[in-house]
Amino acid sequence: MSTKGRTTQRLDKVLSNLGFGSRAELKKMAKQGSIVVNGTMMKDPGKHVDPYTDIIEFEGETIQYREYVYIMLHKPPGVVSATEDLRDRTVLDLLDKDYLVFEPFPVGRLDKDTEGLLLLTNDGKLAHELLSPRKHIPKTYEAIVEGRVGEEDARLFAAGVTLDDGYATMPAELVIHSHEERDDGVILSRISLTIHEGKFHQVKRMFEAVGKKVVYLKRVSMGELRLDKSLKIGTYRELTEEELALIGRTASL
Repeated sequence: MSTKGRTTQRLDKVLSNLGFGSRAELKKMAKQGSIVVNGTMMKDPGKHVDPYTDIIEFEGETIQYREYVYIMLHKPPGVVSATEDLRDRTVLDLLDKDYLVFEPFPVGRLDKDTEGLLLLTNDGKLAHELLSPRKHIPKTYEAIVEGRVGEEDARLFAAGVTLDDGYATMPAELVIHSHEERDDGVILSRISLTIHEGKFHQVKRMFEAVGKKVVYLKRVSMGELRLDKSLKIGTYRELTEEELALIGRTASL
């Protein structure tokens, strides 16, 4: 990472941002000899350091500093895409406390009963870039729909459909994978749908506009970022260098 334009930071700020304690606690720890920078014991945690180049040790362990985290979560149904909620579990409740110190938040949202790809980060600039209505970042979903989804539906979606509030959607790409009949005679259609905006309950409302009902919904991609198929529901991992490049970031940021 280039150091051009980068400023140093207070040592206690660096450590507190990484969850090692409050500034008051770190002051006590420094006096006890718990903090070492470039081999020198630091009694004053108010001193400035470059967290990217200085070797900082806390209680004998070298810390790895970073400003941002980028987490791919396979969101489970029943969990809300929020940082806090008085009634339901949130996606942050699924994360380890080591990640919570970075104060990540979900980029966009998935409905409570929808599963799939959700990006969590504390990079506000990235979130703005990905959510900007002007960017029209494509999002692809897999769904099971009650009713026989056919080529006429694909044609209507390609032209844009009008939702219940009068909003006309942008053209969307509908791919029909298969049909099967349920025991009660209802036809179920397995489809993929790529949309270029993110209106409230949009996928469900688009199918309601053509007289059908979504009974299962999963987001599998957002832009070029795709959900890792090996990531089980409710689990997460940090983005790889290759995935970071897809969203215009680097591992050393």
